[in-house]
Amino acid sequence: MLKDQTFRFTLFWSFIFIILITFSIGISVSNGQASISLEDVLQIVLYKLSNGNIGQIDKIPPQATNIIWFIRFPRVLLAALVGMGLATSGAVMQAVVQNPLADPYILGISSGSSLGATFAIIIGFGSSGLLSQFGVGIGAFLGAMAATFTVLLLSSIGGRMTSVKLVLSGSVISALFGSVSNLIVSVGANNVEGIKTLTFWLMGSLASSSWSKLPLVVVVVSLIVIFFMTQSRILNVMLLGDEAASTLGVPLGKYRRIYMGLTSLVTGVIVANSGMIGFVGLIVPHIVRGLFGSNFKRNLPITAIFGALFMIWADLISRVIIKNIELPIGIITSLIGAPLFIYIIVRKGYNFGGNE
Repeated sequence: MLKDQTFRFTLFWSFIFIILITFSIGISVSNGQASISLEDVLQIVLYKLSNGNIGQIDKIPPQATNIIWFIRFPRVLLAALVGMGLATSGAVMQAVVQNPLADPYILGISSGSSLGATFAIIIGFGSSGLLSQFGVGIGAFLGAMAATFTVLLLSSIGGRMTSVKLVLSGSVISALFGSVSNLIVSVGANNVEGIKTLTFWLMGSLASSSWSKLPLVVVVVSLIVIFFMTQSRILNVMLLGDEAASTLGVPLGKYRRIYMGLTSLVTGVIVANSGMIGFVGLIVPHIVRGLFGSNFKRNLPITAIFGALFMIWADLISRVIIKNIELPIGIITSLIGAPLFIYIIVRKGYNFGGNE
């Protein structure tokens, strides 16, 4: 009976959020430096998705069609995937390290990504080969994975992996990789264009989105998010702590390695395509737990959908808040997320899991 109630509850709210996402995508795609009516947007999308069998675009200017289909639509889809992946990863990481302040970047992923991107932008990978073709994205991804595996190795030394050892290892690796990044920037300080590119990348941007980049992001984010939704029982046990898990016979060390590897993979792919975008994986799980409780079976699907909704609107704001200027999306997520997080911290009686 309780399982049926949880399923109906999750299904109802997921349906509500999906409707909101559909509406938000329409608003986001139709607005920007050049505003296009929702009716024209619908006609263009239907025409393209049906290969010309549905929708009429004869009376729509070709430039409007190109803006919607080749620029805004893949960008909004990427924003939704980024929000979904970061929010889900944040919720999982908070359970893995048993720390409500955790996010996908806490275990050195951000410093690893920054190091990889800094190396690619300032020094480069040479003039030929796969690495030189994909540049910053490959560098950021390799850096994120290198940091993650180093943290896993370090936290496993001297006994079983614990949440405390993970956080401490992540802090050490973050400091180390951050120092190496600063060293590269110092050595390449005369590369003005490279420093400007690096600064923009570190603030996050979806401007480079395209249909060719979406398949990898879709596959990785979708599969990993779906996998985590099947792990609600283990994630709930993680919230109880290591001693309770041992009593229940759950090997948390094994699951921590698996979950860390997967969250690092999805975060690395996201960072490679959008740069560094903060606060999404930190603030969205907090909001969802505060509204819907700490049961992962109930709140993880809602966290993923709410994360997508959050990023779609953040991306729209970054494009329209200042006329003829596009702000890095990381600035918008920080301006929204920081006040919300401060409110959560100072709110009386807030506990991990959202219970009061």
